[in-house]
Amino acid sequence: MRILFGIQGTGNGHISRARILAKYLAQQAVDVTYLLSGRDKDKLFDMEIFGDFLHRDGLTFATKNGKVDYLQTAMSNSLLQFYRDIRNLPVDYFDLIITDFEPVTAWAGRLSGKTTLGIGHQYAFGENTPLAGESMMAKWIIRNFAPASHSIGLHWHPYSENVLPPIIDIDLSAKPTEEHILVYLPFENQIEVANILNQIPNQKFIQYSPELADSEQKNVQLRATCHDGFKHDLTRAKAVICNSGFELISECLHLGLPILTKPLNGQMEQHSNALALEQLNYATIIKEISTEGIDAWLNKQPSSHAKPLPDVAKNIAQWIADGTWQQHHQLGKALWQQ
Repeated sequence: MRILFGIQGTGNGHISRARILAKYLAQQAVDVTYLLSGRDKDKLFDMEIFGDFLHRDGLTFATKNGKVDYLQTAMSNSLLQFYRDIRNLPVDYFDLIITDFEPVTAWAGRLSGKTTLGIGHQYAFGENTPLAGESMMAKWIIRNFAPASHSIGLHWHPYSENVLPPIIDIDLSAKPTEEHILVYLPFENQIEVANILNQIPNQKFIQYSPELADSEQKNVQLRATCHDGFKHDLTRAKAVICNSGFELISECLHLGLPILTKPLNGQMEQHSNALALEQLNYATIIKEISTEGIDAWLNKQPSSHAKPLPDVAKNIAQWIADGTWQQHHQLGKALWQQ
């Protein structure tokens, strides 16, 4: 079976999830070609597992100082190029298209009548899933940005029959040998974040961002985002401060790390994630990154218990290879029981 697997490159969550699925798909009798979009190719890193992957511009959103910048988003996306990429994608060669909210492969599949399987967090937003910060436009984007004929959603709770637990590297294990707090706020102003952290001098922080270079600023170690270094510091952290994306928070829950999270302003998915975390009592939510907010959280001495996740990726890879992607109910039931 020949598979085209589209991965949205905005942020690192989609790519992290796809890395894990790629490892297990390589063990199946399938031939997978990967396509990345939503980020410049020269800004992608640690991509070896995807082999000689395809790249397209796709669609993405721009942010500024912790908010979605709608004007810059409109200016940075070319709908004409997007249409050309859809029409020129050789989908006839493939038996199945998988999309993790990647729009070029999804729409190429839709327009060519190919079977398309959506796997990702965004496909979990059904009628029972907590929603916050929603608008008619935001709901339309969730439904139409990367449509699929069949879908598997990923979330922290079985809100619908097609929703499975998160895909993470289950080999991650907590090794809290250090006293640092890991900070990953890629949509915020990194200089402002570091200056805020400097106002808490008795606490050590490790701050990651694609915009940073490895250096040190008082009690804050600044690090350029990299896969292995980030995982090393994550598993040894005592807590995490992050935006309300899905993948990193899922890893924190698996490891049992306390979470302080700030949703990206203007992004329905992150506001909805924050609401779900609040309802499940899984994290502390703040509206803005501030010294006062972090201090208040630390003074409560946050704690958390590990919520080990099953090997979702391995089960999905086998399920895909078996060709049973129209039947997901038993798969979900078995994984949630684990």
